[in-house]
Formats: sequence, structure tokens, C-alpha cells
Amino acid sequence: MKRRWQRLFVAAALSAGLLACLRPAQAQEEPAKPPAKAGRPAPRGSVQNLDLLFQALKIAPDNTSAKAISDRIWDVWLSSGGDTATLLMTRVRASIESKDYDLALQVLDGVIAFKPDYAEAWNQRATVYYLKKDYGRAMADLAQALAREPRHFGALFGLGIILQEFGEERRALEVYRRVLALDPHMQRVPDMVKTLSQKLEGRDI
Repeated sequence: MKRRWQRLFVAAALSAGLLACLRPAQAQEEPAKPPAKAGRPAPRGSVQNLDLLFQALKIAPDNTSAKAISDRIWDVWLSSGGDTATLLMTRVRASIESKDYDLALQVLDGVIAFKPDYAEAWNQRATVYYLKKDYGRAMADLAQALAREPRHFGALFGLGIILQEFGEERRALEVYRRVLALDPHMQRVPDMVKTLSQKLEGRDI
């Protein structure tokens, strides 16, 4: 139990450092990111498509439009690892749905081994660790996902959930606000930000 809590707080510290530098560093670090050493790199068109989708997401007029755009972003993230990784991720999703978390982890370990720059694999493995209540490893993998895709609102949301569950409400609020900056219509998040801001700051957002 002691080692589990130590791992959690180490991961939390790493995540705190990541969040502190995420916004100002993003514009400078992304162009200098080295190409993946395994598998084929993501086509430049995919990156440009993501940029356009995120721009559209910020100005989506309603929840329905925002949901359609965010679904397209998830599709790009999922397919960014290449055909083999995408096929394996289908098996991961099926394993998660059947609650065979050990098999999901086994497949994800393999995907990350040959495609370490595949952010969605890190995010999905974090999800499995969270479902297994291994919060230290979940936060460590979320940090890895965000290091590769700082705009990953799914990974940010997962980080916020874990922080809130462990009483780190101010940091959770910061993370949720980052989510809303990317997707103002993301389900549940506006209400969560409103509730936490009223509790911690005594005012509405």
C-alpha cells in the first residue's frame, strides 16, 4: 500500500510539472518534435487536419456540432498510429468492454513498444490502469499521452478526474479549464468547472 501511494504522488508531481509548462511550451516544442523511430510518421495532412478541427471545435455553435467535430478528432488520434496499431486498438477496446483488463494491458504494452509516439495508446493504457485502480500508473501514462499530444482533452479530463478523487480540487479545476479551452462543449465539464469554481473561489465562472 505504501509503495502504491508513493507511486501515485511521484506521478502527480510529474503531472504537475507537465501542466505548469504545457501551455507556454506547446508552440515552441511541437515543431521540434523528432520523428517516430518505429512505424511510419503521421502524414502532414493529418496534423493540418487536426489543427483545423480544433479551430472548428472552439467555435462550434452547439453541443451537437461540437460532438461531431470531437468525434473526428478522436478518429484522427486513433488512426495516427498506422493500420497495425489501429487494428490492435480495436482488440483493446473489445477487451475493455469485456473487462478483460489484463489482456488489454498486454496488447497496449506491445503497441507502445513498437509505436512509442502513439499518444492514444498511452491514453488507453491510462484508462485501463484507472479501471484497475492503479492510479499512479494511470497518471504516469496520462503524462506520456499529453507530452505527445498536449491538446488531448480526453487525457486531460482523465487527469482531472483522478486529481479530484484524491482531493486535489484546485489542480483539477485548472485541468478542467484547460479542457474547456479546447472543447467548450465537452460533456459534464462546464458543470464541473462551475461547481468547483463556486466551491473554491466563491463565485461563478
